[in-house]
Amino acid sequence: MKIVITDLSTLGTNADISAIKALGETVAYGHTSKDEVCDRIRDAQIVICNKTLIGKREIDCASELKCILLFATGYNNIDIEYARERGIAVCNAGQYSTYAVAQHTFALILRQASRVAEFSDFVAEGGWIRSPLFSSFEFSTCELYEKTLGIIGYGSIGRAVADIALAFGMKVIVSTRTPKNDGRVEFVSFDELLKRSDYISAHCPLTDKTANLFDAKAFEKCRDGAFFVNTSRGGVVDERALADALNRGKLSGAALDVLTTEPMRSDCPLIGAKNLTVTPHTAWIPIETRRRLIGIVEENLKAFLAGMPKNRVN
Repeated sequence: MKIVITDLSTLGTNADISAIKALGETVAYGHTSKDEVCDRIRDAQIVICNKTLIGKREIDCASELKCILLFATGYNNIDIEYARERGIAVCNAGQYSTYAVAQHTFALILRQASRVAEFSDFVAEGGWIRSPLFSSFEFSTCELYEKTLGIIGYGSIGRAVADIALAFGMKVIVSTRTPKNDGRVEFVSFDELLKRSDYISAHCPLTDKTANLFDAKAFEKCRDGAFFVNTSRGGVVDERALADALNRGKLSGAALDVLTTEPMRSDCPLIGAKNLTVTPHTAWIPIETRRRLIGIVEENLKAFLAGMPKNRVN
C-alpha cells in the first residue's frame, strides 16, 4: 500500500520513521498546505498526519484511501464521521504523552509558585549582589502543600497530574463526564471546581461540548486569585475572556501551552495580558515522548495491515 505522511516536520528534525517506511511505499512531506493536500494524498491508501486538516473535500479527493493514522491523540482535524461513512478507519495515538504533559503542567505551576524565572533574572541583573540580606523577598512565593488543584478531564494525563499534585500534598478535586473509581480525589461539578480551586488545570479533549468551556462566565465563577493552566487544546478557552480575567486581576495568573490558533497570530487576544506564561505547544516534545508516539503509530499501521485496526476513533 502507498503511505503518505503529510506533515513530518511537526515531529521535529530527529524523528526516525524508518520502521514505518519498511511497511509500505512511503512518501513523506515536511509540511502540506491546505491547497496541497488533495494532490498529495490522491493515490494514497494510508495517510499519516499530525495537524493536517482532512475533511470531506480531501477525503473525496482520495478515492483509494483506506486508513488515516494520527501522530496525535486529538483528532478534531479529521472529519471522522464522513470517514466512517466512506469506510475509512481513523486511528489515533493515545497516551503517548501522558508523562511529558503532566511534567510540563507542573513545570508551569511551579514556575508560578516558586517564581524561579523571576528570581533567576533578579540575580542575573545584579540584584543579589546589591542586596543587604542573604535572602531576597523581591517576589512573593507560596507552598503548594494543602492548596486545592482542580482538574478538568480525568483521562491518563489528568490522573498523572493528580499523582504529582498528591505527592506535593495538594488537595485534588476533579470534574469529568465519567467519574472514575478513585478514592484519592473528590469528584465535583464543573461550577464547584471553579469556586474551590486555587489552581485549575484543563485536560479535556476539544469537542462541541468543551469548545470555549472556559468563557467569561466560567472565569467569573473562579476563586479570586486562582491560577489557570491549559495544556489540552487551545479551543477550550475563550482567549478574550481569559485576557480580561487576567488584566482585571480576577486570576492571579495563567500558563498555556496551547492556543486556539497555532502558531500564535499577531492579533492573538492574549498578547500583552498580565501575569501570563505561554509556551509554544512544547509539552509533548521530549525525544522519549516522540519516539513512543512513532512506535504507537507503527503498531497502529501494522494492526491495520493485518486487518485488525486498533485505537480506532470512528
